[in-house]
Amino acid sequence: MLHTVNKSPFTHATLDECARFTTEGSLILLIEDGVYAAKAGTSYEPKLVGIMKRAEVYALEADIKARGVGKLVDGVKVVNYDGFVELVESNKMNAWV
Repeated sequence: MLHTVNKSPFTHATLDECARFTTEGSLILLIEDGVYAAKAGTSYEPKLVGIMKRAEVYALEADIKARGVGKLVDGVKVVNYDGFVELVESNKMNAWV
């Protein structure tokens, strides 16, 4: 299952709620303000590391750049729009908005 999260974990509990429903092998794609969760050195980093023990976490490159997010948490995979489309085409999807 592919879960998309577009809200910042610093203003919404969307990613935390999403994480409650992830299972081993789930995929999470951070888009829009959701990419703030992937920023290294923040208070959310330990939670994201915990989430990545059971789910693969991706972040959309265009949104990372647009928001000036620098270094990412180790293990977060960056995808471009083509990668985004591939993830959506190959997985059932749940959007957390």
